[in-house]
Amino acid sequence: MKAGYKQSEVGVIPDDWGVVRLDELVAYGPRNGYSGRSGKDARGTLTLSLAATTSGALILNDETVKRLAETIDVDSKLFLEPGDVLVQRSNTADLVGTTAIFDGPPGIYVYPDLMMRMRFRDEATAHWFWRYANSTSGRKFFSSIAAGSSGSMPKISGEKLRQMPVPLPPLSEQRAIAIALSDVDALLNGLDRLIAKKRDLKQAVMQQLLTGRTRLPGFQENWELRKLGEIAHITTGCRNNEDKVEDGEYPFFVRSEHVERINTYSHDREAILVPGEGRIGEIFHYIKGKFDVHQRVYAITQFHQDISARFVHLYMSMNFGAWAMQNTVKATVDSLRLPTFQSFEISVPPTKDEQTAIAEVLSDMDAEIAALEARRDKTRALKQGMMQELLTGRTRLI
Repeated sequence: MKAGYKQSEVGVIPDDWGVVRLDELVAYGPRNGYSGRSGKDARGTLTLSLAATTSGALILNDETVKRLAETIDVDSKLFLEPGDVLVQRSNTADLVGTTAIFDGPPGIYVYPDLMMRMRFRDEATAHWFWRYANSTSGRKFFSSIAAGSSGSMPKISGEKLRQMPVPLPPLSEQRAIAIALSDVDALLNGLDRLIAKKRDLKQAVMQQLLTGRTRLPGFQENWELRKLGEIAHITTGCRNNEDKVEDGEYPFFVRSEHVERINTYSHDREAILVPGEGRIGEIFHYIKGKFDVHQRVYAITQFHQDISARFVHLYMSMNFGAWAMQNTVKATVDSLRLPTFQSFEISVPPTKDEQTAIAEVLSDMDAEIAALEARRDKTRALKQGMMQELLTGRTRLI
């Protein structure tokens, strides 16, 4: 074993780290949340939903905060305070035990029965436990104590959680690690905000350019209204889901955003692919090359020589959804028929040059967003590596 390290029940840790039971670190809890009913039209106390902490961080918005059917007394211990640690005591196997720190305003929100709350004796230790609980080692512990019968979600008991062994660095190192990981979180949050801003900007630009309200320099002629069936060939594929191959050579477009792989191809051309059932009007793929298509996916190909497929793809992504919902066939799932595609009207610039110029502007914006997303994903991977190093003591900050 490396000098300066020792074997413990949580693995190899530095000599000056200890291992303590969670119960020794908390001043309050774990305590289950409120089991009362919440509802869309309820007017009672604000309560977190399980989704508020599922990411491992606190998220407060209209989707994650609900209202109870009743009002909780202001003196209730159910109200959350900054620094409280929330553990999901029941969820799917891959999420049970997910932990977050409450950093919202005091005395406003209660929390649901599917969560447990703890208050630690030291703020730095609360942050240390939060990080450790969401690490690989923490997740393994939660999986080991989660119990559930067939068909039910796994659950963690407060009694077993109290006995969780937690590696504990000196307080100064806990604080140093918290600062380092918080800096990375701040970078990730900044990237998320920038990506959201760029996406909103792209939507605004699409509204201007794809309607002709704003024209690019050098283009003045009036736009024309064309039916999709007049400017392209539209057909469905002939493949089934069973035809996909994990490492197939060609893209295989099915009824989802995820593009599968396959070792055959039925097309070698420019195309727009749109599912004909399921999440209709939401998914639009563009490709230029060899690919194959599911039998319930529409392939729009063989575009007229004065039409840019990339422009049509962008126009459909903005406008086809509403048209699709107006013309859906109500069966087991919402579905679309060929005439719905053929009769869809598109307002297009009279020249392919203008269509192409508009598509290039929006494609450049897409590329900028994709680059930011790649940077964010790389930063997330870096954070995971940092957590693995810092939370095991393999890399020391002091």
